[in-house]
Amino acid sequence: MTSRAGPMDIYPHLPQTNCAECGEANCMAYATKLAEYTITIEACKPLFAEAKYKGKLTKLQELMRPPIKEVTIGTGEHSVKIGGELVLFRHDLRYMNPTAIFIDVPDTASPDKMKKRVKEIENWSYVYIGMNLRLNGIALRGVSGDPAVFAKAAKTLGELTQWPIMLCSLDPKMLEAGVENLPARQPLLYAATTETWQKVADLAIKHQCPLVAYTPGDLTALKSLATTLDQMGIDVVLDPGNEFGAALGATVDDFSQLRRAATRENDLGIGFPLLATPISVWGDHKEGDAPELAKWQETLAGAAMITRYASILVLHSADMWVQLPLTFLRTNLYTDPVKPVAVEPGLKAFGDPGPDSPVLYTSNFALTYFTVESDIKQAGVTCWLVVVDTEGLSIQSATAGRKLTADTVAEALKEYKVEEKVKHRILVSPGMAARISGETEEASGWTVKVGPRDSSGIGPYIQEGKWKEE
Repeated sequence: MTSRAGPMDIYPHLPQTNCAECGEANCMAYATKLAEYTITIEACKPLFAEAKYKGKLTKLQELMRPPIKEVTIGTGEHSVKIGGELVLFRHDLRYMNPTAIFIDVPDTASPDKMKKRVKEIENWSYVYIGMNLRLNGIALRGVSGDPAVFAKAAKTLGELTQWPIMLCSLDPKMLEAGVENLPARQPLLYAATTETWQKVADLAIKHQCPLVAYTPGDLTALKSLATTLDQMGIDVVLDPGNEFGAALGATVDDFSQLRRAATRENDLGIGFPLLATPISVWGDHKEGDAPELAKWQETLAGAAMITRYASILVLHSADMWVQLPLTFLRTNLYTDPVKPVAVEPGLKAFGDPGPDSPVLYTSNFALTYFTVESDIKQAGVTCWLVVVDTEGLSIQSATAGRKLTADTVAEALKEYKVEEKVKHRILVSPGMAARISGETEEASGWTVKVGPRDSSGIGPYIQEGKWKEE
């Protein structure tokens, strides 16, 4: 495994003024954070503001360049970053930029159909453990083969959305017609081949667009093409060719080889984001066939490619049941393995609780909290909920690991001044924390009632008055 730069490698390339403009106490503290990629180079203001540090900045950028180069598609608040990865395996550090999901629109769609399709893509969302899951962009496919049609469709699409756009055609004339109608939008151009690369590269340079290098089935040619485009100053994305169904194993193997060579062997010639096209499963879909099979195959292919290092997926179906498993998988894979997904601890009010309302507690693990929150709201329960800081662990894990103890519960009650909110001193404990209920009574001075083991039982438990039974 290629070693990452440590704080002592980084420190010589810093101003060493300890100005604290980065938000850290001194330059060594900043170097430590930068080595863990929890702060950016841009945070060091003097490096960018003062000409005398230009050499240091250049060397630092070279030192900190990730094995997989980061590429930005689009502009402004809706731009999406892909790549920027540092490791082959998530547990070695963490993955950085979640896989971007682009949904296709054909250039033959009427303005009304295109508008409907764009709204479907933009409005797709799902709230999952406090996060609003969304799609990321739109891929305009040049199915017409006509540059004039493609140009008109690109113009219409650009007027309908500010989201990142990908222009898809192997014909340089089509790409030229499309990108000319998307001024300053920096769409991703798909694609440059060994035959067309010069013309498409000129377009990418002229319009400052990222570009996909495409050499299906030939990783050697892909590396050569990508290196050439990179040396021209173009942001490169790789498509080694995507085959699914019986050939899925070969596609997975190609993606794995590319990522392994870049991260483990430091091969910068292929250190670029990878593009996967599960949409291709629809190529075998015949008119009149039930779409469910193609959707299922697309979901499976998409899931396989997210786990095998795809930085961007191009899909056809925006169906909720296609996208939910993919966005769930993406979200879980791109969380920090050493930093549990947690919510802020504190005292939460549900309904309009008063001095006689019940008081419950739970952990600040996001999945636990949002499940409890959902069950309380669904049951229409009015109550106070104390969210105890368990360092992002679930009730069972926190209890077993001594992150949820009688003392932490007692401290939370005191810190959030719960006694000032209610007249009674009854605390409802999660059923999974029953074993510390006696200790909690002693530490807090409250009477602890053991509630249901599953939060779905909170509604009946509170509504039937069990929480205040003797």
